[in-house]
Amino acid sequence: MTKPTISFEFFPPKTLEASFRLWDTIHALAPLDPAFVSVTYGAGGTTRELTHEAVTTISKTTGLRVAAHLTCVNASREETLEIARGYAQAGVRDIVALRGDMPGGSAFEAHPDGFANSVELIEALAATGDFTLHVGAYPDRHPDAATEMADVEYLKRKIDAGAQSAITQFFFETDTFFRFRDRCVAAGIDAPIVPGVLPIENWKGVKKFATSCGTPIPAWLDDAFGTAGDGAAAEALSKELAIDMCGKLIAGGAEHLHFYTLNKPHLTRDVVHALGLAPDRALEDVA
Repeated sequence: MTKPTISFEFFPPKTLEASFRLWDTIHALAPLDPAFVSVTYGAGGTTRELTHEAVTTISKTTGLRVAAHLTCVNASREETLEIARGYAQAGVRDIVALRGDMPGGSAFEAHPDGFANSVELIEALAATGDFTLHVGAYPDRHPDAATEMADVEYLKRKIDAGAQSAITQFFFETDTFFRFRDRCVAAGIDAPIVPGVLPIENWKGVKKFATSCGTPIPAWLDDAFGTAGDGAAAEALSKELAIDMCGKLIAGGAEHLHFYTLNKPHLTRDVVHALGLAPDRALEDVA
């Protein structure tokens, strides 16, 4: 069996301290030889310039393949495409194209001169011929979707518009991913569906985030972290859970794993090593 490839997601720093943390994270994870790394885009486009700066700097200074997140929020079509042209000129050839979220969690409202949805954005980016396009996918029903199948049908529209792969939102149980993948295959989606894995660095924070984005929280998981408490026991539980999930995903045919690092490298690095997915040279380079 071919060893699965991996990728990592970062978010752009807003402070000097956060900048140091991001670069520490990159230096810790780069030796693991990711297929690419991605940099997120804040709600409402709030990190537009920071994202662009982080993407171009990572690309120029590390040699890593970088995917820039790009959304439809609070920008005209021309402004959005100008950002994309800037990425192309900087040698960035991957974009994660998303509708995006409004500030404060309010309902999405398209810019008067902007893209109405992610499908329109993908079509415009695909027409340039400059990028490999990745999109989001939702194993658990998106808050704006009427049904689980609505998520699948919309994903198919995004793939048909020109996206080459989909990266899922995080989930807590592997069966959630496999059921979603089966629905996608049945709907005629033949693009890779990449599972997004969130190693749990802080259960309270993850639980709050999951609640806000509509990701169901299994009672057994909440009980497990309640028993573990904080500190070493919670860290050991997080590592065990992530290794177990990734092992099941690989056994179930996942050819790529995308890790949401939250700019904290250590748990992700430990999981990648435990799975045997790190190149031999990384054992000494990442020490």
